[in-house]
Amino acid sequence: MPKKKSPQEGKKRVDDSNVLGLHAEVLEQPITQTLELNYMPYAMSVIVSRAIPEIDGFKPSHRKLLYTMYQMKLLGGARTKSANVVGATMKLNPHGDAAIYDTMVRLSRGYGALLHPLVDSKGNFGKVYSRDMAWAAPRYTEVRLDAICGEFFRDIDQDAVDFVPNYDGTMTEPTLLPTTFPNVLVSANQGIAVGMASNLCGFNLGEVCDVTAAYLKNPGCDLLSLLKAPDFPTGGDLLYDPAELSAIYETGRGSFKVQAKWRYLKAENLIEVYEIPYSTTVEAIMDKVAELVKSGKVKEIADMRDETDLSGLKLTIDLKRGTDPDKLMAKLCRMTPLRDSFSCNFNILIAGMPRVLGVRQILEEWTAWRMESVRRRTYYVLQRRKEKLHLLQGLKKILLDIDRAIRIIRETEEDAEVIPNLMIGFGIDQVQAEYVAEIKLRNINKEYILKRTQETEELEKEIADLQDLVGSQARIKAVIQEELAAVKKKYAVPRRTTLLYELPEEAPAEAEAVPDYPVHLFLSREGYFKKITPQSLRMASEQKYKEGDGPYLQWEGTNRDELLVFTDRQQCYKAWVSDFDDAKASVLGDYLPTKLGFDEGESFLWACVPGDYSGSLLFFFANGKAARVELSGYQTQTKRKRLTGAYCDKSPLVRAFLLREEMEMAVWSTEGRCLIFQTAALSPKTTRTTQGVNVMTLKPKYKVDGAAPLAETPIQNAARYRARSLPVAGALLKEEDRGEEQMSLL
Repeated sequence: MPKKKSPQEGKKRVDDSNVLGLHAEVLEQPITQTLELNYMPYAMSVIVSRAIPEIDGFKPSHRKLLYTMYQMKLLGGARTKSANVVGATMKLNPHGDAAIYDTMVRLSRGYGALLHPLVDSKGNFGKVYSRDMAWAAPRYTEVRLDAICGEFFRDIDQDAVDFVPNYDGTMTEPTLLPTTFPNVLVSANQGIAVGMASNLCGFNLGEVCDVTAAYLKNPGCDLLSLLKAPDFPTGGDLLYDPAELSAIYETGRGSFKVQAKWRYLKAENLIEVYEIPYSTTVEAIMDKVAELVKSGKVKEIADMRDETDLSGLKLTIDLKRGTDPDKLMAKLCRMTPLRDSFSCNFNILIAGMPRVLGVRQILEEWTAWRMESVRRRTYYVLQRRKEKLHLLQGLKKILLDIDRAIRIIRETEEDAEVIPNLMIGFGIDQVQAEYVAEIKLRNINKEYILKRTQETEELEKEIADLQDLVGSQARIKAVIQEELAAVKKKYAVPRRTTLLYELPEEAPAEAEAVPDYPVHLFLSREGYFKKITPQSLRMASEQKYKEGDGPYLQWEGTNRDELLVFTDRQQCYKAWVSDFDDAKASVLGDYLPTKLGFDEGESFLWACVPGDYSGSLLFFFANGKAARVELSGYQTQTKRKRLTGAYCDKSPLVRAFLLREEMEMAVWSTEGRCLIFQTAALSPKTTRTTQGVNVMTLKPKYKVDGAAPLAETPIQNAARYRARSLPVAGALLKEEDRGEEQMSLL
């Protein structure tokens, strides 16, 4: 048995002395070790410290930015240049100024990505509904914290949350912000980590406060009756499906649809779209509409333009005369991002662990965390009150015999002995003695003594109340409910996204919308395609071709058939017969390279009508190989118009055939040899780019010249050319088997 090598012995040393003339030693590392030592720490850093939001609703980049602005006195203060904030934030977030400014932009009021913006901005911050609108540089814009941020920092100085050192240990920062409402459900958030992602939609603040208060009273309450549906700053109409929303509320995953809002101006015969789904942009909508108009699928639109200005978003669609606006918009909603889906993935970091939570679970985690924050805040205040009471109790002892205290201080020779003498004289501790010693001489009067005595009594009552609050979950819940009611009263706004309870009817299948009638299809050698009805063909059957061109393929089919077109770049273009206009025999037809948008320099080779995609495609290559590929490999579920890698690129394609049933095929070469074989000898493959099998053995200077079904060739003595096994060189063609025309022209 061979001796097992140690990991150190298994590492291979490579001495490379030819790189820039330097001596380098490279250690090969097993991939498993690379994943463990290099990749996993990176992945965990992205998940825990960058991409996934926590229970306060913020990612680290958001939290660092907002806390920096709070430290800069920008809550309620005047605005400052964004560049100042970006520079200061780098003390907590050393990821470059561009990343910090991008974060600020997405939190700003000008950008409009949040229902309740956190940054009050001045200047050009772009728009969430525009893909191409660029925001101004940070030296031109000004910012401050929005008023609602006061709900994030109210308890920040009262030990409500933990603080940790920043990256270089020069200052501290909060691990979470003590939000007084579930900001994680109000502020939309999206992040892509390693192996996981997060996508949280926003909800209306008033509804979130109501459902949280109801949950605190009864954790089993009906969420859907209070938290009606998500809400978006871009508005739109949400297609309300209770089953979909219930699934999202319970599991944290699912999707719903939002569509644009529009109005029809009859006098001008145009449509104005003024609200669009949150998940799309005006440019994406216009690009898709332009594509539909260009392809002829939407013929009711005369023009479309973006008229967005300072008053808000507006897309204007000019209609052709006689167009029904309702039917057109229903069609556009089905075919463009004017109706779009929002996919929910409520992935949140809970105690450093990513978890996908439903709304009820989020409320459970948030209320538990908030109750602990309120308890910590209350305990902090309680300790401060106890410290103050302790000082006043010491003062009370002194003030009962103030003359004695003065005499002790005056008769003490050394300053360092004042505190110990007061402690001995009145039986107080050092903290109390320090406090007494610092009292100003002017405060030694009857009024001051009475006020301090009354304050002691009030403090004792307040401390008793705070101690009761710290130990009572019911009272802590009541405090949270009061704060939620105050937040709702101060900051809640009406819903922007309206709910459509009557869902639009599903569109009929596209096949039903396309008229079905028999047609004759003609394709020339150069790629000119014609669709001719039987009636038109009976009136004139003589086909017109371009000079030097001629007939190549023809089929009988229907207007709903598909067409697969193969090119010399190993690409397959899919077209629908209905996309072509009915033609006459006297016209050249549509040029496929132009109609289907071939790449520059790409040429047409062959085409077929696949029907129900049963059968196989047979490819013959110049190197003597033949490949049989199942036709189902070219069927796609989507409306893809181009497939790359349609066949093997190792040798030029000579001929291709659609094989519905087994038959005998004849193959001949430039040497003048021919062979006949049964197609059953080729087993079908599922991979489109298969090289196939060798059918004809060729001498170096020769290649396959053509192929055809035996029944379509002039071969008389077929037995001479039949192959018993493949591959074979084939037999030389005799004159009587060549026919009147050369075989290479078949």
